[in-house]
Amino acid sequence: MASPAVVLVGADKGGVGKTTVARTLLDYLLARKLPTRAFDTESPKGTLKRFHPDITEIVDITTVADQMRIFDSLTDAQVTVIDVRAGLLTPTLRALRDIGFTDAARKGQISLTLFHILGPSISSLEEIAETSEHVSGTKYHLVKNFINNTSFFEWDQATYDNYFKRLQGVSEITIPKLNEMAAEQVELASVPFLTFVANKTAKAETANYSFVLRGYVRYWLSHVWAEYDRIKLSEHLGPRDVVPLRAGQTG
Repeated sequence: MASPAVVLVGADKGGVGKTTVARTLLDYLLARKLPTRAFDTESPKGTLKRFHPDITEIVDITTVADQMRIFDSLTDAQVTVIDVRAGLLTPTLRALRDIGFTDAARKGQISLTLFHILGPSISSLEEIAETSEHVSGTKYHLVKNFINNTSFFEWDQATYDNYFKRLQGVSEITIPKLNEMAAEQVELASVPFLTFVANKTAKAETANYSFVLRGYVRYWLSHVWAEYDRIKLSEHLGPRDVVPLRAGQTG
């Protein structure tokens, strides 16, 4: 039987598109029919929950009570996605270390995957240095999310070696930029990306979204999912006999 799977999506810097990445992950996992639940740590309002209300709970991950709500209820049958609010990634990783969660991941008792969303400045390297102390035993992915025409710094080889030599098995993921008007319309619709592509409302009724904008979202999402397929995400988190779907298919 597979181990309980937990996916952390976070950064210590704000404005890097963490929730956008979490939304693409939820669409990806649900399209592959992997039982999935999510926790939105933007307490008390929440952002992720607006798009995936049926599977998302809002929590304050800094409290022991809400940490228990998340980590005392893991099951082998579910993937747990946690959208970690800005500034709380390193504290969350420290808490996981303190409760023995990271050690359990190192022993293979739990599958722990980290999507570390990078910012465009050199300060992201400092974040990597901090998080690297806590990611042993995790599947660690560094994500460049090209929102708002973000331009990322280029690492020279010496800088790269200095920060990355301590990391084992790290991979980089690129999230391409989504057309601004398409992104705005999905935000206004307050539905998952796949629901928008399928021209449905949050109540599963037929919508009247633009054919053109739905096409842009479909094309963009297919590229995002190709990155997840490249790192074999569904194999890491669920059964290996799951049939992959293309973006735009709903099963």
